[in-house]
Amino acid sequence: MQALTLSLIQTELHWENRDANLDMFRQLMDQVPASAHVIVLPEMFSTGFSMDPQKLAEPMDGYTVSWMKQEAMQRRKIIAGSIIIEEEGHFYNRLIWMQPNGIAYHYDKKHLFGFAGEDAFYTAGSNKVIVQVNGWKINLQICYDLRFPVWARQNPPNVHQEEGPSYDVLLYVANWPERRIKAWDTLLAARAIENQCFVIGVNRIGNDGNDIYHNGSSSLIDPWGEVLWNCTDRQEIFTYTLDKEALLSARTRLPFLKDSDSFIIL
Repeated sequence: MQALTLSLIQTELHWENRDANLDMFRQLMDQVPASAHVIVLPEMFSTGFSMDPQKLAEPMDGYTVSWMKQEAMQRRKIIAGSIIIEEEGHFYNRLIWMQPNGIAYHYDKKHLFGFAGEDAFYTAGSNKVIVQVNGWKINLQICYDLRFPVWARQNPPNVHQEEGPSYDVLLYVANWPERRIKAWDTLLAARAIENQCFVIGVNRIGNDGNDIYHNGSSSLIDPWGEVLWNCTDRQEIFTYTLDKEALLSARTRLPFLKDSDSFIIL
């Protein structure tokens, strides 16, 4: 497991304006240090959290994914963030993990936010996606998934095998409003403690097109539940190198994952 440096970008989003958002993120990514391996953008970073996929959705070979591919190759960094994708007549809130070699992995949001009508416009994903970089295993999730701990739970059968826990980092990209930010802050820490992993939450700031305010509170939390970074109410690019010793120490000093319950997700 080598060092892993991530740059997390918290910012406002231009409502349903792809070109303005991509121009903004291009400029922000120019400020990311050369040492970063991964750049993380918020949920629906090209549009904001819109319930108008018929107007905004793109195919996987469309403009935004091509933009991510070009930027990742040019910067020689992984770029991660979710966008609206249309595929075979369905719309997905899809987290794209774009690598510098042009190969992309993706995760489709499983838990759709029915309170805002997301389930009426989008199709839920059904597969967990764990990517790897520098020996680190990263579990990709999106916003509302945070409220469902079973979906993020370490897989007990893997814990008893030589490879150990199924992932090392739990990554959430989000458009989580300020009015429910206490739940965001609390659950990010809970996911870190119960899964003995680093947890990263990258949220947006500012008002969206429905006049819903977001204060960010993007965070990086260690396996003990300690907050290493939190930022509210301002744009920020935060860069941090994950410490493998901190991860291994938490798991060896308190090896409680081996005692966790077995389960099957239907």
